[in-house]
Amino acid sequence: MSAWVLPDHIADVLPSEARHIEELRRGLLDTARGYGYELVMPPLLEHLESLLTGTGEALGLQTFKLVDQLSGRTLGLRADSTPQVARIDAHLLNRQGVARLSYCGPVVHTRIDRPLASREPLQFGAEIYGHAGQEADLEIIELAQACLRNAGVKGLQLDMADVRVIDAVLAPVSLTAAQEARIHAALNAKDVAELEVLARDLPAAVRRDLVALPRLFGGVAVLDEAQRILQPSAALHAALDSLRWLASHAQGMDVSIDLADLRGYAYYTGMRFALFAHTPEGRAGQTLELARGGRYDEVGAVFGRNRPAVGFSLDLKELVAAVAPRPLVAAIRAPWGMDAGLRQAIAELRAQGHTVVCALPGHDHQVDEFHCDRELVPDAARRGAWTVQTLQTETSK
Repeated sequence: MSAWVLPDHIADVLPSEARHIEELRRGLLDTARGYGYELVMPPLLEHLESLLTGTGEALGLQTFKLVDQLSGRTLGLRADSTPQVARIDAHLLNRQGVARLSYCGPVVHTRIDRPLASREPLQFGAEIYGHAGQEADLEIIELAQACLRNAGVKGLQLDMADVRVIDAVLAPVSLTAAQEARIHAALNAKDVAELEVLARDLPAAVRRDLVALPRLFGGVAVLDEAQRILQPSAALHAALDSLRWLASHAQGMDVSIDLADLRGYAYYTGMRFALFAHTPEGRAGQTLELARGGRYDEVGAVFGRNRPAVGFSLDLKELVAAVAPRPLVAAIRAPWGMDAGLRQAIAELRAQGHTVVCALPGHDHQVDEFHCDRELVPDAARRGAWTVQTLQTETSK
């Protein structure tokens, strides 16, 4: 094995893409700050029990584990930042009111969940703690939308579900964890035949509702259909009414509903959503899921504060592939030299915020990352002075 070959699904990020990712990162963090979200920076590794306690247990198979040489305890490389942010809210901030927090950093996965995915996503996210109302749900959806628009994504589609629907359907029966897991998997796969087999010993009304759920996807009218055919209950009506309210207030996006979508079921306690968009030209016909989020009110319980929580996250490495490349940064090319006037002119330009690339001896005509459209040349009118002029290209000569 060559020393320069990286592990499967781990990759270097080269200059052009790295520049684009960094520009996106800054734009997303600025967008979140504009909504009042404070930046936090959790550590990359923690004691394993902290990362995998409570809601985090669903991440167990995705978490790399290692032994701390100082304490002998088992550490984990984070596979998701939300349990860490919940710990920060519960123990370090300990606020009584609403806390709005954002973060951006790498997470590491032991395996991929879809082809071509990275095992080292660069995760950006935002979360609200301390408000149980649907106002916080709507704010998180709107912030996710604003972040993607800031990145240049157009034609967003909002897909929503609510785990309380399946909870309401199964409320009349008592199932083992294994039975529930098989039913959830069949619902996610929309496998009606498997659902009929799994529900054959359940009461007729429960069986009928389970088999109906995979067909309840489409436009907002699905909510009325669900209200009509599913067994009525306060929990069901609350979930459907919440989705209806959110759909009516989501502006500038196509809205779809899928009541059988249970991805992340163990994580979420209420509404969950995903934002999709078509890929840029060159990958026509593909639709990518760019952000995912929802309500997870139990996430802080294991840290001693069972606070309402809602948030979303996205992978910047996936996002950069879904938006058009940005133009190269305009820059000024300067000759390399020790002349005092030249060095002062370069320093002043950089202090003003310009990018100045010094062409090292013998490399004057090499292609560079910064699209040098100007050059620093001696000022013919002032001895020892330098001036910036438009770079003469082959096409402009």
